[in-house]
Amino acid sequence: NQIGRSAAFWTYFHPQLVRHLPAFSMTNPQDLVRASTRVAPSLIRTDADEVTYNLHIAIRFELEVGLIEGEISVGELPELWSSTYQRYLGVEPANDAEGVLQDVHWSAGMFGYFPSYLLGNLYASQLMNALERDISDLWDRVRQGELSPILRWLNEHVHRHGAALKPEELIEKATGSPPSAEPFIAYLNQRYK
Repeated sequence: NQIGRSAAFWTYFHPQLVRHLPAFSMTNPQDLVRASTRVAPSLIRTDADEVTYNLHIAIRFELEVGLIEGEISVGELPELWSSTYQRYLGVEPANDAEGVLQDVHWSAGMFGYFPSYLLGNLYASQLMNALERDISDLWDRVRQGELSPILRWLNEHVHRHGAALKPEELIEKATGSPPSAEPFIAYLNQRYK
């Protein structure tokens, strides 16, 4: 998200996009940055922007906990979904397809899965900070379409460990700090304030 939504990324990749999809010749790199960083509350998690996406996860997790602890019945979910979306995001689904039935996770028995998406966003910010620290000319390289240093860094610090480390151990080993929400909050403030 952080690299692919950046001006540096689209400076290099916009001409390639236009070459493959000529309809984009009416745009410029900044148009794509603006489009990819637009913030607006939405009903559908997979369409959410990077600022509000984690609120979608929080809603699902809050409702999951209520279901598992027996405080919420399945029959109450549609109304609770709608009211929670209204409270957190200021939007309300017109029907259950836009609301409680939009994801397959629960029907597939995948409870407790949603927080992993949120953790991924938090971890990505910490990894991005470490990338910027360790590759001093990172954004110049991205601007030139030279992404191999990023992959090499990820292979060395993340991928090579596979499942040998717990996520929190991996993040601390790769970044030098235990997992924290602070880098993600700082990133959002820097990009969107």
